Amino acid sequence: MDLQERQQIIALVKREVVPAIGCTEPMAVALCVARATEILGCRPERVTALLSANILKNAMGVGIPGTGMIGLPIAIALGALIGKSAYQLEVLKDCTPQAVEEAKLFMDERRIQINLKEGISEKLYIEVVCEAGEDKAVAIIAGGHTDFRYIARNHEVLLDKQAATAAEAEDDELQLNLRKVYDFALTAPLDEIRFILETARLNKAAAEQSFRGDYGHGLGKMLRGNWEHRIMGDSVFSHILSYTSGACDARMAGAMIPVMSNSGSGNQGISATLPVVVYAEENGKTEEELIRALMLSHLTVIYIKQSLGRLSALCGCVVAATGSSCGITWLMGGSYRQVAYAVQNMIANLTGMICDGAKPSCALKVTTGVSTAVLSAIMAMENRTVTSVEGIIDEDVDQSIRNLTRIGSHGMNETDQVVLDIMTHK
Repeated sequence: MDLQERQQIIALVKREVVPAIGCTEPMAVALCVARATEILGCRPERVTALLSANILKNAMGVGIPGTGMIGLPIAIALGALIGKSAYQLEVLKDCTPQAVEEAKLFMDERRIQINLKEGISEKLYIEVVCEAGEDKAVAIIAGGHTDFRYIARNHEVLLDKQAATAAEAEDDELQLNLRKVYDFALTAPLDEIRFILETARLNKAAAEQSFRGDYGHGLGKMLRGNWEHRIMGDSVFSHILSYTSGACDARMAGAMIPVMSNSGSGNQGISATLPVVVYAEENGKTEEELIRALMLSHLTVIYIKQSLGRLSALCGCVVAATGSSCGITWLMGGSYRQVAYAVQNMIANLTGMICDGAKPSCALKVTTGVSTAVLSAIMAMENRTVTSVEGIIDEDVDQSIRNLTRIGSHGMNETDQVVLDIMTHK
């Protein structure tokens, strides 16, 4: 691997693995509102948000940090009142109780309108119009949770990137496969990839905060209690489940604590990180081994998401847990072949798990994902893998990945519509 390609991969990871406070979909909407408000230059009198169906789905039932409330209206109100676009996905980190009360009043005055954006194919699309008197500001995010494509004030266009951004063009040139991901993670100079350790610090802190509180369904805390000893035992496996679900509990309930996301999802970042961290720490692995296993996990997720897309009908835990299964397999002493076996086993098992929005019960899904990650790693280490005569698995692991992402990005589109219809008509 030459220096240029290595630098491209590092830049890609740094773009995709970033801190976020709260669920990334409502935070992306709040970010768009904050930017439109800044462009407007004053407190908006009216805010209109036109959103893709997947953004609506993922923002309906999730807690907004620092508010004790769920859903988009409070996120939009806070984005307009105290949001700072420079904070990116931590846009609401300056939230205070006083700001929440002001935001509630803003909502009560019916200044916010939220609608489905018709006639778009983009699954991640946010268009915000902020108005005050005769002035109007428009901001559009599309493709990625922080990717501004269009900004205008009145009739002056300040940004217009309706075509692909330079970063995306660069990503298109960077053709990843599992072998390249594996080789990069194992051979890149350690100091160049040491930054990935920050995922361990942030996401472990989120889990430990959840153990001290009572967030969401309390799955992580529950698994650390009597049930851990009575059913699963005080084991590495039970600790992987409790830490991963605990961080998800806190995040989905709206804890004011950052997590490190992956490809625009905090739950994906959590699921790609904590199983690897817990396994490494409890098996006496070195810092270098942890760094390389985390990079293998996170870059695998990024690779798979390149063809799946940011948002889909397929639950992100399927992809993120596949990454962590790779990291765990390598920490167990696995070779590239065994890492590929783990991926095949994951795809054969979890493909088809639906995404029905971001919400506290996501903790159940990430727990299912990472428990399967451990099972797949164990099978791989025994040189057992689902074969190409079974279901959607191909002899070529990269083709199996493409089969997975084809199902998630195309085959489940009708599922996505049905899920959204069910959610909006309850």
